[in-house]
Parts: sequence; C-alpha cells; structure tokens
Amino acid sequence: MSTPVQRIVLTGASGTLGGNFVRLAARRSDLHILALLREQSRPPELGPNIECARVNFEDRAAVMKIINDYAPTTLVHCAATGMDFPKPVWFDLIRFNVDVTVNLCEAAAQLPGCRFIFVSTGLVYGRQMRPLHEQDPVETLHPYGASKAAADLLVRAAAAEFGVPLTILRPFSFTGLGDDRNRLFPSLLRAAAAGEILRLSPGDQLRDHCSARDIAGGILAALLTPHITPDARIFNLGSGQAAPLRDVVCRVVSELGLKLRLDFGARGYGRHEPMHFVADIRNARTQLGWAPRHNLAHAVWQLAQASFPQLAVCEPLETLPT
Repeated sequence: MSTPVQRIVLTGASGTLGGNFVRLAARRSDLHILALLREQSRPPELGPNIECARVNFEDRAAVMKIINDYAPTTLVHCAATGMDFPKPVWFDLIRFNVDVTVNLCEAAAQLPGCRFIFVSTGLVYGRQMRPLHEQDPVETLHPYGASKAAADLLVRAAAAEFGVPLTILRPFSFTGLGDDRNRLFPSLLRAAAAGEILRLSPGDQLRDHCSARDIAGGILAALLTPHITPDARIFNLGSGQAAPLRDVVCRVVSELGLKLRLDFGARGYGRHEPMHFVADIRNARTQLGWAPRHNLAHAVWQLAQASFPQLAVCEPLETLPT
C-alpha cells in the first residue's frame, strides 16, 4: 500500500531553517511542497516534489487564494523578519511577524483538517536563569521575541476557537547552511576570510547552539507525528546543553582550525539580550522522538564550504557522540 502524500505549504524556504527543511523534504516521496516566497527572496534548491510561488504577503486575499487552490494538508510557517542586520523598523517587524502569521492561521482554519505548524522562537520566554520549559511564561521585551510571542498567543487563541490542529516550535540558537548574512557564525567566517579582528561581547551569556539541520529535522518530526490532541502542541528545539558563548565560539574556531583573533568584550551585550538562553528539550525527545544529532562545528564547516569557499577550514566530526 502506498503512503499518502502530504501537501505542504511552506513559508520561509529562502531562510536558514526553511532551506534546511526543504533539503530534508526533497528526499521524501510522501511530501509535496509549495514554497511561498517573497519577491526579493532567493529560491530554495528544488526537487521533483518542490514547487515555488512568488507572493506579496501583505496581499492577504492573494495569499489566501493560492493556499486554497493548493489545498494543503499542513501549513508550515517558517518565514519571519527581524534577526538579520540592519534590523527592520520596529513596527514593520511587528506587522510581518504578527499579521502574516495570523493570516496564515486563518487560511488553515478555512481548510478542513489542515494542520498549522508555526515556527516561533525561544526568545518568547521571560527571564528564568535556568533551562526554559514550554510552560514558562511568554513575556519578553526583546523586539523579535515580542513579535513572535504576540503571534504565538494569537494563533493559540485562534486554534482553540476554530479547531485548528496547531503545533508551535520554539527553536533556540542555530546555524548552518544558508546562515550567510550577519549573524554570529557567518560574521566569524567573514572576519576570518578578511583577516579582521572579530569584536564580540564578553561572552559570559549561557547559550544553547544547534545545527540548523537538526532544527529542520525537528520541524519534519512535528510534521510526521500525528496530531492526536485537541490542544496546541508546543516544543522547544535546541541542544539542551548550556555553555558560555565564549566557549562555544572558541570551540568552533578550534575545530575548524581558523586563524582568527577574537576580541571578547570589545562590544557590550545587546539590549534585552537574555543572559541564560538554554532549552529544556524533554518534550521534543519524548513526544516527537527528536534529538540533536549533528556537531555545531560541522554545521559551521558546511556554511564555510558553501558561502566562504576561499577559507581553508578543517572538517570536524559530523555527528555528536551518542
């Protein structure tokens, strides 16, 4: 008996997480994906089960029509704005991360049985100074986190009102293929390629870093796991391991054999930056059967191979020790 094909509408395929999810999904004959791309976005790697459509997410009616015509079984919303530099205008960030998310949830509500998977962020949580659990309060002044927190609360309310099978995923820090803009690890590789000093914060903040491929695997696990509860499912996705950011960066530099001067303390901490940002991932382990498998340094190595080919880097071990 053949496996039923799931029809997926995906946003954010041009981003780091969405792109890694597409790479995983392209290997599967039981998934067919329609990737909705903003006009300026680069297209993902396509396969026989992946197609794309350019959309203006501000045109709600046009987006609704595309989704209704495709009739997906699941809508996976990875698209967001606000984590690259320069930062967007504060209210523009809110408009996209909140309004577009609510519109997509409404689209799912209009399709009988359509599931909605919303990729939120661990930055929604309030300060706890310990590993963060899915039941912790959603309260933050971090601009990106606040926009995702508002969307998080609204889609949970909408899902409860209209019976949408909702899964919310809250990734913590990650990097890998596609993360080639202005975040921490591409900035590290860019500085190494240019022979420049990388100016950093003191690096005492505790962090939980993961391969983007693993986080994408968590999205896939949520997609493939039956939604048998009427309530929203919420899962943290991260390494579950705490380490000072200084140690994380130095370990990656060492494993890649990079010749790079790191100036810790040359910059201050970011405004509203959490000092303890670590995931409790027990729910994802037990309910999704998911756990991180890949070495962070190898994810940075993959990024270097794809986006900074001029760099001579050593290939670290790919998988984490079991």
